[in-house]
This record gives sequence, C-alpha cells and structure tokens, in this order.
Amino acid sequence: MRNIKLTICYDGTDFHGWQRQHDARTVQGALEDALEHLTGARTAATASGRTDAGVHALGQVVHFLTTSSHSTETFVRALNAILPPDVRVLDIAEVPQAFHATLDARRKRYRYVIDNGRAADPFRLRYAWHVGRPLDAGLMAAGAKHLIGRHDFHSFETNWPNRLSSVRTVFDVSVTRTEDQVTIEVEADGFLYNMVRAIAGTLVLVGSGAREPEWVRAALEARDRSAAGPTAPPRGLFLLWVRYDRD
Repeated sequence: MRNIKLTICYDGTDFHGWQRQHDARTVQGALEDALEHLTGARTAATASGRTDAGVHALGQVVHFLTTSSHSTETFVRALNAILPPDVRVLDIAEVPQAFHATLDARRKRYRYVIDNGRAADPFRLRYAWHVGRPLDAGLMAAGAKHLIGRHDFHSFETNWPNRLSSVRTVFDVSVTRTEDQVTIEVEADGFLYNMVRAIAGTLVLVGSGAREPEWVRAALEARDRSAAGPTAPPRGLFLLWVRYDRD
C-alpha cells in the first residue's frame, strides 16, 4: 500500500465544496472519480480541510492510499487529463503511510480578495467580494493586529460548536491595497468554520469607518458571534497553502 500526497488547485465556483455529496458536484467527488478511472479501484481522498461551496484553493493538500504501481509522474499526467478543467494537480509525492493530510497540518494561510472599485469588475465576480464604499486598508490593518496570537475565536466562528475548542493561534494577518483591490491574508495553526470570512467581514466594517480598529479586540473578547462583523461571501476566499512538520 502506497500513500500519495497531492497538492491541487481548484476554482470553487461551480463546486458544492470539498466534501463528497451524493447529489451535488464536489471537489472530492471529482478527484475520487478520476482516481477510480485511473486505478480501477475506489479510493478515498482526504484533504487538509474542507472548503465550502464557492471557495477556491491554490494549494490544497490531499492524500490517498493505493496499491497502484503507476509512477508519480503518470499520476499527475493522467489525473490532469481526466479531471475537469476547474481542478488541477500541481505537485505529487510518495510519503510514509503515517502521513495524514488533515491531522498532520501545522499551518495554513488563506487569502480573501475584495474588489473595492466603485463599480463591480465583471472579470472578478467569481473571485472577489465587491464592496463599493471606500475602504481604508491602514485602518483594517490596525484592527487586524488585535487578532494575532492565541485566542478564543468563537466570535469569528459560525455553527458553533463544531470543534472541541475555539482556541486557535493566528501567526499573521496582513491587509494590503493594490489600486482598487484590497487583500486580506490570515495564517494560523488551524481555522474554525467561516473564520476567515468572518474576519474579512469584520475588517470591512473597520475599513469603511463604521467601527474603530480597537473594536476588533472587543469583538474578539466577547466570544459571541453577534459581536463581530458579517460573514463575507465565499467567492473571495482562497486557501493558499498548507504546511507540515516535514516542510
């Protein structure tokens, strides 16, 4: 039995998230179908974490067990020929059987993209949240600093409780502007359900002047989802990368 680690990217627009569903198109379903077509055996693919409907990935990590003798190069070439065009395998490695894409992940980084032009750019509708009112990226960055460190992020989690604990360590939150695009990136040891989207919605309130940067700390300390900002839409969210101890 071989353990194969894939790094994949996908446009999440037309998928109902990562997790296989019997009546909906999902990334896991597309990948497992491609693996079955290639190897002749039904194979379970496990990701570093689930992404929701409409969420994209530039560097999702997946592992699967197989008895196939195909070379890693053949896996990449064949899977990319079989998979739909909105999913691609970027990298592959054979790893020890003990490796687990979910349990061994130590850091992840997400990006949230905001189209801050006065009119929505039709070429970014699938990949950015349009916010028409002007945003001050400096104020957003000042508010974001309150999120760095080890905290209880219950205020930025929906559908609680869905984990044993809402405590996570955020290593970095950056906010940058390039012309009319505002980009938020969050790096942490793990993420709660809708955590990055809730952070984005909260920082938009700060950037628009509706809240002061210090309010982010008060929202965090409240440990109440209603104390923070709205959940931003999924289309602006990208999983950038996942890091493991061996990386």
